[in-house]
Amino acid sequence: MEKHSFKVGIIIASDRAFSSTYQDKCEQAIRETINSEVYEIVETVIVPDQIPSIKERLLEMVSKDYELILTSGGTGFTPRDVTPEASRAVIERLTPGIDEAMRAHSFKITKHAMLSRGVSGIAKNSLIINLPGSPKAVKENLECIIDTIPHGIRHLKNEKLH
Repeated sequence: MEKHSFKVGIIIASDRAFSSTYQDKCEQAIRETINSEVYEIVETVIVPDQIPSIKERLLEMVSKDYELILTSGGTGFTPRDVTPEASRAVIERLTPGIDEAMRAHSFKITKHAMLSRGVSGIAKNSLIINLPGSPKAVKENLECIIDTIPHGIRHLKNEKLH
């Protein structure tokens, strides 16, 4: 794989982590799974499970031209799981193949994968991907897609491909 550093922003959507009643482990799962020679995590924020908070941080990261924005949490069925809705409010073009690949991969491990509502898409020059809120699921989902993402980002940036 070609050495190229893409700027990554991470948004953890968790009421409990935001209020410090729970120690988030998903950021560490992301750091352990992505290749630091290819991806440079430049910012991580923890926000409450609220559409305005998530949307605001997504828009900030898009405005900073982060090539990849990963969210973790808020993709389930509870009334507070609103990350997909916040993401759709920012996303200009959906990338359903990413969501389908992650769910298909996870479904081989657990049938609960069908309950993930995570979305992905493009906003300006950023690729936004919703990941689950479990460290194990974060790793499983990222392992499935992470090697293909640089190719997509290069297309997004209209770079010449070899």
